[in-house]
Parts: sequence; C-alpha cells; structure tokens
Amino acid sequence: MKTASERYAALVRLVESRTVTRATPALLLPAGPYFDLAGEEFGRNLLLTTTNNGLEYCLRPDFTLPIAQQYLEDGLLGVPSAFTYLGPIFRQQNSTPVEYEQAGLELLGQPDADNALDQVLTFARWALAIYDITAPNVRLGGVGLFEAFLEAAEIPVAWRSRIRHRFGHPEALERLMERLSNPEQKVDAPAPDSRDTVIEIVTDAMLSGGLSLIGSRTPEEIADRYLEKQALESAPIPPETVALLQNYLSVAESTETAFERISEMCKEAGFDFDEPLYQVRNHAAALAALSPNADVIFDASFSPRLDYYTGIVFEMTGSDGEVLASGGEYDRMLERLGAGEPVKASGCALWVDRLEREAEQ
Repeated sequence: MKTASERYAALVRLVESRTVTRATPALLLPAGPYFDLAGEEFGRNLLLTTTNNGLEYCLRPDFTLPIAQQYLEDGLLGVPSAFTYLGPIFRQQNSTPVEYEQAGLELLGQPDADNALDQVLTFARWALAIYDITAPNVRLGGVGLFEAFLEAAEIPVAWRSRIRHRFGHPEALERLMERLSNPEQKVDAPAPDSRDTVIEIVTDAMLSGGLSLIGSRTPEEIADRYLEKQALESAPIPPETVALLQNYLSVAESTETAFERISEMCKEAGFDFDEPLYQVRNHAAALAALSPNADVIFDASFSPRLDYYTGIVFEMTGSDGEVLASGGEYDRMLERLGAGEPVKASGCALWVDRLEREAEQ
C-alpha cells in the first residue's frame, strides 16, 4: 500500500507531465474579476485586503481564473494550451479563513472541444486512481443541453434567460417553477409605447413624490424592470410546457436510463432531441469505459453556480459524499475576461486533502 508521501509524489508527476505547462499564479490577486465573474455569493468566501489607494485584492481562491487571464495577457489567444497546477487556495468557511490544496488541469483553445473534455475526465480519473479511488460516484450535468432544451421546447424567449440564470440554484429554480405552475391572474392593461415613455413617467412620479433621481434605483433601472415584467406577463408558458420542463429537471438516474427518458419525453412532446443528447451520451460512454466501477448518473438539474459554464459539467464524490473532483466546459469565461473571439475551455479541480482522507479510509 502506498504511503501519503508516495501518493503526493505521484500527483506531482501527473501535474508535471511533459505534455502540459505547470502554472503558478500569484498568491495575491485582484478581487474585482472574481466579483465580476462569480458574483457576490462567491465573493463572500474571499479573503480580502485593500491597498492604500483603495484597490481590493484577495488571497488566491482558485487557479482557473488567473490561468485564463494569464493566457490572454500572454497573447495566446487561438493557441491550444494545456495548464496544470498544484498548490494552496484560500477561502472563508463559516467566517474562518481556511487553506486548501488543489490540483487541476485547464485546456484552453483546443481545436477539438469533445476530445479536450475527455482528456479532462481522464486526468481526473488518473488523479483519483493515484489515491486508489476506483469506484467514485460521478454526477454529470449538461448546461448546454439545458439551454438547447429550453429552445427545443419553445420556452418563450422572454423567460429563457430568467430560467437559465436560476439553473444551478435549486431553491431559486424551484420557486420559479412553482410560480410558473401557478400563474397569477393578470388584468390586461395597455402598456406605454416605449422605454423612453416609461422613463419619463417614472421620472415625473419620483420627482413629484420628492424622491431623488440619484443614490438609489434610477428611473432607467425601474423602467427596464417594469418592461421586463410586462414582457414576461405577455408571454406565458403553456401548462403542458411547464410540466415538460419540470419532468426534464426531475431526471437524475443512470446515464442510459436518463437519456432514454429525456428522449422519450421530448418525442411525446412533439420534437426530436436525440441530436443534442448525442454529445452527452458519448462523453458518458467514454467515462464508463474509463471507470467501469464508477456509479455514473446524469442529473438534468445539476450545474455549478457559475454562469460561465457552457457545456457538460461533472463532479466525482467519495464514500462520504465530499466532492473530490469537479469541472467541465466553461467557454464563456474567456469572452467575459475580454477575449475578442470565442475560446473553447474545459478543466477540472481536485481537492487534494479530501483525496488523501478518502485514501486513508
């Protein structure tokens, strides 16, 4: 049986393979990009410090974002690149600063996105094998598949972004599904003709009520929220479509059973969804071949709480339910960081301390 030091040495060898570049981002990073990409929810877990000129920095909370930034800053846009990492990250847990160790792989700008994702899955399984974890629980999800489903099911465009933004937030999505299942009765009333008209009405109302036009919600923000609400109310989702959406989100079972169930429900609803399912089926089959002892399920409602993920996502958990490895395709990140063209990206992160605990059980 391998010792802890032998396992760690093997992980270092995996990270320092000749086919990849080991990245070592700085320990202290600008905090702004994390708030911009991951939002306030993730931001609450950052360990922050502020310089004398008011700039906010954080101790490195992950490797993916700084690796993606460096890729762009080094002028590698369009160049297929593979980066690995191994080192500490820092976050708050229950208001207490905690240091973790992470390893991982990031593949950027690869010409074959499907092959890149399979490489990421293979890397994660190799890392787990170092720790003698041969039968993890694996959960697959499909962000791109869900977006394709919303379109194929003809969910009104006004609702798609609202539903998509709640994907990966189970409680918020459940509340929205409840609202869609029990729509309020609305009284028809003519809406103002244009955004400019609404802004003028709101401005007059605020001024006549003695409210300031600055320092809180602006007339433009209030007008946009009102027009969005009007658009949603004017495009109700039929009850049978809401039921179909709920049935889709309820799927969480072995991959082949899950895909067959989704395919059948879509055919019953009058459209063929086999082509969007094809890619996910292939990756699930590759994962099953790579790890035949693993318990692999497809969970249609599974998604990380980060909206830059775009395709297939996954997590591998141990015997106690802790996440040992997670990742997927995150094509939106590079564009949101300023890339002038789409960049295919996929990667995974591994929690080294958790892997070691699992190996010791």
